[in-house]
Amino acid sequence: MTTTGGDPTDGCNNLTLRKAARYLGATYDKALAPSGLRATQFSILQKLSAHGEMTIGGLADAIAMDRTTMASNLKPLARQGLVTVEQSASDRRARTVTLTPDGLSRMTAALPLWQDVQARFEERFGQDEAARLRACLVGVLDTGFDPWAE
Repeated sequence: MTTTGGDPTDGCNNLTLRKAARYLGATYDKALAPSGLRATQFSILQKLSAHGEMTIGGLADAIAMDRTTMASNLKPLARQGLVTVEQSASDRRARTVTLTPDGLSRMTAALPLWQDVQARFEERFGQDEAARLRACLVGVLDTGFDPWAE
């Protein structure tokens, strides 16, 4: 572990990443609040809008989340009628998630809020730096760990 001072947690990759994720996540949650969506919910609706019907496992993989947590995140969206979760017609063990018209409408209404906070972050952090940050974080996902393996 690399340290940058007297506190050994200063060099902790996990702590630093989590602090930044909580900070940025809260910023996006606050910006999206008028839409009634949290940032994770918005991301789920965006993924479904872009990819159509997905299994819970496929959606969890696309968002880098374990299936149990994804299922928990889908419950309030299903209760609000923004997604449907049904048994897969092709594989009875799998459940598929589909964006409803109300879900698409809510995501579309929230999109300008997301675009605004995205633009404000890039303005303050720097557009090139934000692109490099995203590339580095994608690289983290390619480090070969399998955190949700059963």
